[in-house]
Amino acid sequence: MSNKQYKVGVVGAGAVGGEMVRILRSRNFPADEIRVFARSERDEEIDGETFHVLPTTLEGMAGLDFAFFAGTEGAKGASQVFGWDAAAQGTVIIDNGNDFRMDPRVPLVVPEINPEALDSHQNFIANPNCCTIVALMALGPLHRAFGIERIIASTYQSVSGSGGAAIRELEKQARDYVAGDPISATEYAHQILFNVIPQVGGLQSDTPGYTSEEAKMLFETRKILGDDQIRVSSTCVRVPVFYGHAESLNITFRNPATPEDARRVLGEASGVSVVDDVDNAEYPMPISAAHLDDVIAGRIRRDDTCENSLALFVAGDNIRKGAALNAVQIAETMIARGLK
Repeated sequence: MSNKQYKVGVVGAGAVGGEMVRILRSRNFPADEIRVFARSERDEEIDGETFHVLPTTLEGMAGLDFAFFAGTEGAKGASQVFGWDAAAQGTVIIDNGNDFRMDPRVPLVVPEINPEALDSHQNFIANPNCCTIVALMALGPLHRAFGIERIIASTYQSVSGSGGAAIRELEKQARDYVAGDPISATEYAHQILFNVIPQVGGLQSDTPGYTSEEAKMLFETRKILGDDQIRVSSTCVRVPVFYGHAESLNITFRNPATPEDARRVLGEASGVSVVDDVDNAEYPMPISAAHLDDVIAGRIRRDDTCENSLALFVAGDNIRKGAALNAVQIAETMIARGLK
């Protein structure tokens, strides 16, 4: 086993960037140096360890083996400005943002699902959208086993997917409600407390009527599973939950699949925990998935409205497996495959 150590950078010191640092430490990633970058220089404490945060520059990233770009979903900038130039210097870029996911040069990877895509990397790899990752942890093994024709997805997405300001706004709305004060909304178009908002992202010209988040579910699923024939229709909804995305999935397969078949396949899948006992009120929930590495799958049952169809429910931590953990696993997989 190699004892090689790597120099690692984390670009972004917010919720995802901090979680990346925690995961690098907790998983004993072979890093002899971790540099943290942000817009401004400062000291940042992460789990009792103080990091001197550097301003993000190409020169500051010189000599890094891996650089994790931790931008919040939808936030653009850092990887556009620095990504390809840093890759040309020999640094492997693992980008959590949306800028290059559909770029044909860039593998889009969930390590448990399509690690072989890393073999053709050009020092630039994209992390999928958090909802795509949570869904595909279940859908990927089922696709391999039975072949997926169509997916109907309804998502229930926590406010942490919008960043720290949205978390603070939900907290403030709760405090204002208890105090009897007026409730204001700035992060979303509507109050999120005691509400659900059926819009995540803006409308897409190439997918009329669907938001950007819903379009990602279609295009990213096809790219990761390597099948442009899969049909996906999704409705993405923001809910008043701090951490953890949940998704209702109705799946039509090319080949017959029973609930028992699905439980067996998912029970054997890496990174998936099957929790499926309605009689005892045991099923996936965001509050159960928060801070877990695994995605939880349950409520597995027949969908009798279509032949060869099942319905199920999944939940996963959008900041952990939906972002930071998946990115670190990409680097671990590259090392294991001898790609770095």
